[in-house]
Amino acid sequence: MHPTVTERFITQPVIWILAFVLALAPAAQAQEMIIGEETIAPGITMTFEAAPKDDVTPYDQNLAESDTDIHIEVLANWATDPDVSVPDGVQRGGFVGYMRFFATITNQATGETDNVALIPHITLGDAMHYARNISLPGSPTDLYTVTFNIRPPAETELAFHKSWRDAHGTPLFEPSSYTFEDLNFEEMSAATRQ
Repeated sequence: MHPTVTERFITQPVIWILAFVLALAPAAQAQEMIIGEETIAPGITMTFEAAPKDDVTPYDQNLAESDTDIHIEVLANWATDPDVSVPDGVQRGGFVGYMRFFATITNQATGETDNVALIPHITLGDAMHYARNISLPGSPTDLYTVTFNIRPPAETELAFHKSWRDAHGTPLFEPSSYTFEDLNFEEMSAATRQ
């Protein structure tokens, strides 16, 4: 059955109004780009991410948002996966403090690199994490390799009770390194936070 003239007259403006409203709607908040995930003993899960640039204080210790391409970050938490062993007494999903993260970002086209130390940050959503605003060593349209070096807390940063030493020893974990290649940050560099 074909719509009547009246039904067409009413339906078409509704469609145009709906299209206009959707076009004016603000863009959805950009999501983080998952670079990779790794788990190390004794049950620490790390999620490596690129996120949209952000306004981070104190300003004298953080790259200005206007000079930033992406916000590179690591979520470091006690494993929530029940198949991964965690030490007695830790809260699954809880933030693991005093870790030391370093990232080397390499432009695969030019070989130019940038090295950054990730420091503890807090935000709504991810809560505690390690991160830095960074300026990419080249165009956001280039491909990049990122190597994350993870180091345990220094001896003066974390004290170990005998019960922990007997069960898990020291340091908190062994140093490790993870490399991720062929990363394109174009979408993240163009994204904004709302």
